[in-house]
Amino acid sequence: MADPTELTRLLHATAAGDRRAFSQLYQLTSPHLFGLLLRMLQRRDWAEEALQDCFFKIWQKAETYASEKGAPLTWLLSVARYRALDLLRMRRPEVEMPDGDDDFSLPPLTLQDDAQDPMARAVEGQGIARMHACLKNLPAEQRDALLLAYYEGYTHQELSVRFGAPLGTVKSWVRRGLARLRDCLDQ
Repeated sequence: MADPTELTRLLHATAAGDRRAFSQLYQLTSPHLFGLLLRMLQRRDWAEEALQDCFFKIWQKAETYASEKGAPLTWLLSVARYRALDLLRMRRPEVEMPDGDDDFSLPPLTLQDDAQDPMARAVEGQGIARMHACLKNLPAEQRDALLLAYYEGYTHQELSVRFGAPLGTVKSWVRRGLARLRDCLDQ
């Protein structure tokens, strides 16, 4: 993976219409974006379509990237995430969450790139296992709200309706769940 300085340079060059820079940007970042899209959409054909849409949008909107607001890969991943959420909202059937903690199972978390070297795959695999463990330790309402929001693309309003809870309560579940998840992963 290229360093953030290189990605920023490529994004600025892409904004200026440099096709070679755009091609390099694609080569360096498409495996990461595709991995995210595949995890979120869980269908290769949808992920491939979404990746193409993402890079079309990146070509069109590269000038909107502001390095002082965040890392370039974060911006690129957010473009991919929003595209995946749009597709999920258009195509998803209603997803049922398990009733009890005993039935709890996480959606499949997969490795980003099957072609990675073995060490990188091992590190990423450990991260996935850690994420599972941290999610299992969250209170059920926080875990379910996070999973529906980040894997299924539910908005806070949709979560409020789904859980029959006030909007502010749902927002608190998501915010507190993210904070607890971050603390658990940082340990």
